[in-house]
Amino acid sequence: MNSDFARIITLQRKERHISQKQAAADLGISQALLSHYEKGIRECGLNFLVKIADYYNVSCDYLLGRTPEPEGKTITIEDIPDDDGNNTLKMPSPEIINFNRRIINNSISLLFSLAQKANSITLIKEVSSYLMLSVYKLFRIVYNANPHNDQKLFRIPKVIANDSANAIISMSEADIKAASSGIPLDGNDCVDNFDTLYVTTSTLQKDYAQYSSSLLNLIKRSEESIARTRAKYRSNSDSSRGY
Repeated sequence: MNSDFARIITLQRKERHISQKQAAADLGISQALLSHYEKGIRECGLNFLVKIADYYNVSCDYLLGRTPEPEGKTITIEDIPDDDGNNTLKMPSPEIINFNRRIINNSISLLFSLAQKANSITLIKEVSSYLMLSVYKLFRIVYNANPHNDQKLFRIPKVIANDSANAIISMSEADIKAASSGIPLDGNDCVDNFDTLYVTTSTLQKDYAQYSSSLLNLIKRSEESIARTRAKYRSNSDSSRGY
């Protein structure tokens, strides 16, 4: 059973504000059957797969979760705009590094664009804080790998830097959640028009054409990583309990 299919056909219908009853009628099936497809209770045949792909004007590969882009495109590094144009990495596989770097850079650019669109100083400020401190933490980890690297590069002692950064990141995350939920905290502003944060696969491609492919691929890769890690953890946990 393909769980992506159920999730994506439900997403596409809801993004278009089509009722389940209307979609079922348009597709020539019962609402109960469409409900079963959307819940992943039943698996459709190839004919229906093609029919619903045409109905939502997306590719079959997208509906099956094989690509994160509705039109079914599979991106390469040449397809991803280089947001900062600063590639000084010299590695045995520079294409892979560039690919990941561009996906991350462009996704961050989209995130900032979305925050600016929401017209909230707090949201922009705290997103910046969250990302800067995350990069700071990672750099110190890599820097500290070599014991000969001089800690005088930093003002904050190594023994407290990581935990202190984590604390501020957590606070920034809390402020981001509050601001994006319309809750002003401690004199901060907040998002007062939630329509500015309305996002669908269509609006991503329309409003952020330069970056949408990167974000969609980042989401797909991240969730694949999460799923693999959780499956591995469950397997190891079951083994340790003798299941």
